[in-house]
Formats: sequence, C-alpha cells, structure tokens
Amino acid sequence: MSGRGGGGRGGRGGGGRGRGQGSGRGQPSPSFHRGGDGGRGRGRDSTRGREPSGPPPPRQVTPIQPSPPSAPTTSTSAVSRPSSGVESLSREVTQKLTLEPTAAPSPPPSSSKAIRFPQRPGFGTVGKKCRVRANHFLVGVADRDLHHYDVSISPEITSKKVNRIIIEQLTKLYRASHLGGLSPAYDGRKSLYTAGALPFDSKEFVVKLIDDDQNRRSSSSTRKERQFKVAIKLASKPDLQYLQEFLRGRHFECPQETIQVLDVVLRAKPSENYTVVGRSFFSPQLGRKGELGNGIEYWMGFYQSLRPTQMGLSLNIDVSARSFYEPLLVTEFVAKHFRRANVSRPMSDQERIKVKKALKGVKVELNHMEYVKTYKIVGVSREPISELTFTLDDQQKNVSVVNYFRERYNIVLKYVSLPALQCGSEAKPVFLPMELCRIVGGQRYTKKLNDQQVRALLKATCQRPRDREETINRMVRVNNFQGDNLVDKEFGIQVQKELALVEARVLPAPMLKYHDSGRERSVNPGFGAWNMINKKMVNGGKVDFWTCVNFSLEYANMSKDFCHELVNMCNSKGMVFCQSPSVPIRSARSDRIDEALVDINNESRSKNKPLQLLIVILPDQTGSYGKIKRICETVLGIVSQCCQPQQAAKFSKQYFENLSLKINVKVGGRNTVLSDAIQRRIPLVSDYPTIIFGADVTHPQPGEDSNSSIAAVVASMDWPEVTKYRGIVSAQAHREEIIQDLYKTSQDPQKGVVHGGMIRELLVAFYKSTNQKPYRIIFYRDGVSEGQFNQVLLYEMDAIRKACASLQEGYMPRVTFVVVQKRHHTRLFPTEREQTDKSGNIQAGTVVDTTICHPTEFDFYLNSHAGIQGTSKPTHYHVLYDENNFTADILQVLTNNLCYTYVFTSFHLI
Repeated sequence: MSGRGGGGRGGRGGGGRGRGQGSGRGQPSPSFHRGGDGGRGRGRDSTRGREPSGPPPPRQVTPIQPSPPSAPTTSTSAVSRPSSGVESLSREVTQKLTLEPTAAPSPPPSSSKAIRFPQRPGFGTVGKKCRVRANHFLVGVADRDLHHYDVSISPEITSKKVNRIIIEQLTKLYRASHLGGLSPAYDGRKSLYTAGALPFDSKEFVVKLIDDDQNRRSSSSTRKERQFKVAIKLASKPDLQYLQEFLRGRHFECPQETIQVLDVVLRAKPSENYTVVGRSFFSPQLGRKGELGNGIEYWMGFYQSLRPTQMGLSLNIDVSARSFYEPLLVTEFVAKHFRRANVSRPMSDQERIKVKKALKGVKVELNHMEYVKTYKIVGVSREPISELTFTLDDQQKNVSVVNYFRERYNIVLKYVSLPALQCGSEAKPVFLPMELCRIVGGQRYTKKLNDQQVRALLKATCQRPRDREETINRMVRVNNFQGDNLVDKEFGIQVQKELALVEARVLPAPMLKYHDSGRERSVNPGFGAWNMINKKMVNGGKVDFWTCVNFSLEYANMSKDFCHELVNMCNSKGMVFCQSPSVPIRSARSDRIDEALVDINNESRSKNKPLQLLIVILPDQTGSYGKIKRICETVLGIVSQCCQPQQAAKFSKQYFENLSLKINVKVGGRNTVLSDAIQRRIPLVSDYPTIIFGADVTHPQPGEDSNSSIAAVVASMDWPEVTKYRGIVSAQAHREEIIQDLYKTSQDPQKGVVHGGMIRELLVAFYKSTNQKPYRIIFYRDGVSEGQFNQVLLYEMDAIRKACASLQEGYMPRVTFVVVQKRHHTRLFPTEREQTDKSGNIQAGTVVDTTICHPTEFDFYLNSHAGIQGTSKPTHYHVLYDENNFTADILQVLTNNLCYTYVFTSFHLI
C-alpha cells in the first residue's frame, strides 16, 4: 500500500486498513556496521551529510555514543531475544540524548537536567534566495529586576476573570501604601510578577468585592459584598541576563520562566478587555461576527505568543476565529439548534437528553427581577414545567412553578410543556423556565461543529495573504502596546509595529518519473502542481473484482456511465482494470447503508470473487463518509473509494484522473517516483537501506470525552524509491499523545515473551519487501507540541530502540527524529508580486531557517505546497534527535522532495 511520505500525517497513507502482513518469524536478519565518517560536509561537523561509498558495511554494530556494556554481537535470526541490555535502553537513550556528537566542539555550559536537542548544523544554501515577511514582531526589553510571587486567594475561585478583578482591586487599594508604587502583572491563577521588589517577602491582604450579579439594578443597600484573603509570597527572581545569553547562543537551556513573565505582561491588557481562549483573544470589537447556524456564531480575534528566535524575542500574532453561543433566549436556541418549528410541542425523553447535552455547563441570565442573576445549567427537568412544584423557603406548602411566576412576577409562561432548566445542586435544585433564560454572550462553543458549520466558518475566515497581513497589522495597532503603561513604562517592553523581514529560499522541485510507455516519461513540476496529461503511472495496479453502490437519490441513474468513464481513465493511465463489475452495480437507500454493504460483500464472496475495490457514490446529505469507511475498511475488509455525488455528476476529466491516482495506490500500485531515488542520488537515503516513518495521533473532538485516540504509523516499503508506504493504526487512551503501541511485549504460556508493536511489524515488513534490514531510520512525528518534546522523544525513541533490539541483539540503526508541526501560527507573506504563485501566496518550496527560527536548535519552516485559497501555512520541522548527521540542505531538500510523493493528487502537500 502507498502512503503520504516522510513529513505527512501518519494516518493518511498506507491504505487505512491497519492490518499486518506476517509476524516476521524465522526471517534471517544480517547485521552490519554503521559505516564510516568520511567525506565532506557543511556546518561545524565536517563529517555531516556524507556516507562512505564502497562495499556494504561490516556485520558488526558499533554505537556512535557510549552505551551500556553487552555481550559480543553475533549474526542471529530476526527473532532473537534481546539481551539484558534492552532493559537499560531507556537509561541509554536518556544518556545519549544529553550528549553532543563526538566530533562537535565542546558546548557552552548547560544544565544537565534538560534534554539537549541537536544544535543547528549550519544554514541552508540550496535554492533561489528571496525575502518574505513573517507575522513575528521584534520585542525589546529594558533591564528590569523581575520578581515572581506566588498568589493564594481564599476562598478559592476557579474563574480567572474574577481572580483578575480581585488583584485589580488589591492594586488600586494598596499600590501606593503596600506595593511600593509598583503595578504587578497577574496570570489569573497563582503567579504575580513585578518589575522590582515589593517591600515584603510575604504578606496577606483583604479585598472586598460587590457581587457582579447584583450590581446592575439593585440599590447600594441591597448589594451583596464578598470578602477575600489574598496571600502574596516571593517565589523566585527570573533572570533577564540569562535570557539574553540564551538568545545569543551562549546557553542551551531556555529560561522559560523569564519568557513567561514577559508573556503575562503582554497578555495582561487583552485579558482584561477580551474573551480569552487559550492563547487567543476574541471580541466583536476585533472584527465582524456572523452566524454559523443552529444557534452558534463565530467571533474574530487574534492569537499571541512570545517566542525566542534568532532575531531575539519575537511576538507571534495571527488572526484567529472561534465558535460561540449566540446570546439567545434558551427557547430560541432550542428552536434553532434542534430545528423545532413548533417550540411549544412537548419533548420526548430522547429529545430532552439531547437538550441537556447541548446546554449543560452553559451560563444563562435572568433579567425579570430587580437585578440580573446568572446561573450555570446542570441539567433539564424530567417533567414539563407545568408539572413542577417546589417548596418556598418561608412556607411549608408546595407551589407550582407556573403559579409562582404568575403571582410573584406577573409573568404568564407560554411554553409550559417544555422541561425546565435545572441549576443549583442536586440537593437544592433551582428550576428555571427556558423562555425567561438568556444565554450569556461570550461563551465558547466547545462541541464538534457539523459539516455545514465548518464550511461556514472556513468561508467566513478565509483570507488572501494580502488581506490577512493587513488584518494582522490592524490587530497590532488595536493592541497599542506602546500606549500600555504596564508594558511600556512599568516593564520597559517595546514591540515593533512592522512584520519581520526574513531571508528565505525557494527549493527546486524534484524530477518525477512516470512509466516509459507514456508520452511524457518524467516531469519537473512548476509552482507545486502538475497534471497527468500524456503520463502513465509508474506501476499500475490490477483490479479484477469490483463493483459500485450508489446511495444518492438525486443522481441515482448515473452509476453505470460513471463507472465506465472511471474504468477507462484507470486503464488509460496504466492500470489493469477489468471492464465488467464482478457483482452487479446497484443503488441503495441511504438509511440502509449497513445492510447494503454487507449484502455486496456476501454476494462477492459467494461467487468466490472477493472485492478488490468498492466504488461508493455517497448519499446526497453529508455525514455518511465515516460510517461507510468504518464498515468497509475495518468490518468487511474491503478497499473502498468514496465519491461525492455532486462532483461525480460533472464527469470531469480532472476528477476522474484524481480518482484513478487514489485507486491505483489503494490496490497496490505506485503513481510516480522521484527520479533521484531511482538513480540513487538522494543523500543519506540512497546509499544504505533507509526506512522513512510517518507517525501521528488523532484525538477526539472536544466534548467527546469517552472516545479513544487513534495512533497511526506509516513506513516506506520500497527502498531505494521510498514511494510505497504501509500503514498501521492502533486505538489508545483518550487524548494520549505518546504512541503506546510502538513497541510492546506479551507473555505466552508456550513461547514466553512475545515481542510486537507497530515499529517492529513495519521493520519486519520492510525486510520482507526489500530483503534488506534498515541501516537508517528517519522518523517524522506529527502533532507534538513544544511542551511535549521531551516526553515524546524519550518514550518513543526508547520504543524504537527496543523494537530494533527485539529483532536482533545489538541492532541499532541510526535514527533521525523530526517533529512536524502544522498547528502553529507562523505565516509567511511575499514582499514582491514576482515571488507569488497564482493564489498570491509564497511559492511552493519556500524554506526559512533564519531570523524567526530557534536561536540554536535545528529547525526550519517549509511551505512545500502551492496555495489554493486563503493563506498558505508553512510546516515547522524541529529535529529532536539526529544520529545521521544531516546538514540543513540535505534534510530540507529531502523533506520537500518527499512531499511530492503524496499519492492522492497532482499537487504536493504536507
């Protein structure tokens, strides 16, 4: 099966079936030496980037770094039990990760507590030079004596907003008398920062607040006052000098606490003025808002983060958008969200449960009293409000809710057949009529958006590069950091108003090889895109048994003509595709998907013609794709190709071409290969057997608290071409980012310890496919945030080492571990029109490893794809471990070239 290539999402390639092919028992597995260190290279290590030519390496393994002593290595079978050295691999990996390559000069002093990632081996030089603008703003900091204080508020408050109000009030009351005239910056939780020492090391204050729920309409005599004790205690003294030394490359351990101080200062004013969601701020004042449907709307805002870079401290600011509840009456929300034309109609138990799920945790306000009162919804009553009664505090008799509101507030309830909203506690519930409760504005909608809402959000927020750049500039002007006394005067922080100007390069596109029988045997893509005209797949797959099922009602009659054109296209591009279906083509109802798929599978098997491909024309209404894929790929074991009915009905040649590319890969073919791979001209890949992994973990949507996370790993199976990939998927604990099944063992009563896991299975499959054992591993790991770098590297590198050692004692292929980040907020904008593609974005292949990148570590941004709509997002690559001694050029070019092997379209993507 084929997959995406080194830098892509692990779950996108490999056919998606997640099934192994063989256990690897009894396969011979020759050992070998790691190779010499001759040849020229770039950067400070003269051995980087070149491997020896000449004969294959010897059959003995010599580790690059010191490792625990073990028994002498001998050639054994692929299933030899690992020695006791395997048990200490975790310690060995930890030790190795804190060491520099032996040929490198002695590093500057650094803490031994943190893992030290590889230092930058030099800067890239390949490609056409250009300049781009990045949404990074240079930050200067005056010399201040920073102090960090721990804050404890009693009684404890969970709301950051209320905590900020308490500290704001404390500052107003005691700034001159007890705080030495200093204005602190507060993070809303436990930390408070000052630019200078407070006159005390520890002190307790008393702060009184007026209840916010009651301060709008009530007189001062009836306002409820709350009292808080605030304890402030000196915690540490962050060192600005150390930060400057780190930015100059004289220290390798990032002073995160100092950066945190400055970040909190820069976020203080936006946190007071706007709704905070993570590192982003939202408000109707920051841009237009609009409806997403079903009682949900979007707000515009901005993301903000302070980062250490080569140019110094950088404030990364980007446009952002999030979904929020519309500030509606709950009855209006229910009508919109559940599309109830008749709101007064009684609810069934099933409908009531859905309403409870949609509204639980949402804050509502009532304004029928003398003051506005806010409640949080905890549930929905079982009975309609017409049947609800309760006992008044000053009476012993039960009173109906309907009568209470009529007699107390002169309000006649309209929707008495609806259940009431339940607030308060289980012991003392408060029941509120839906028609009197208004959803408080500014509450983020955290549940999964439906397809229609996602399309509406993307359409509303999609901006061309020039428009996005202008919006970012406007956000900076709105922030007006130089007009903020806390930022400018108190802490001496200066934020530049212009986007950073960055030196960049445009890498050349690789030559792609197609089949020699086509008119065009190769192509050199321009602007990241090409087509299949006059080209044939380099290896066409074969399909003997296939059929088609059409779930579309609107396009029910097009199935045969559609399949005829698709089969002809597949054959014209080099596949061997049988013209006649092995099972009659049919239509089926969209509400009977399960039965239709099972019937087709049973019929094909009864004829002894198990389907190699099922073409599925999807229902007219969206939402069935996931279900169809789950049944076909995981229950029935059928490779499927789904088609949108609206697109299929156009009978577009381009559409048929793209489908043929997808189908060919799914049935075991290859669409194209890199010419350099065939000619064995890819440095650090072509010389010795090399396996390229891609791995990722997909997590459930917010609000889906019980579903598993899904880990996926793909690996190349066709060295030296590195185009054909095999994939494995595995379920693991909810929102667990570390891949648990990379290596695992189990106890068998007869066999003893049984070794397994995704890495081991893919290594065995690689050996069976190529008759070679990987000498080198390049591991692209997607979806890891910076805060998880250490944890993921230690665990997953340990798993890779153990998987290798379980195949043969002492087997330690060289590993390069690269994290691939797409969920970041760096955007690159062209400075000249001549440097853009058709969409106005920077050109495909644009790479940046200066200015906005890490001060000392090996990372780069690569925009490998052509823009289609909106603003292109470059992918950020960060090398966490490198035994192969990659130079910047070799890794950047390899990564860019691998993106062209993405198999499902004639665009290259990542």
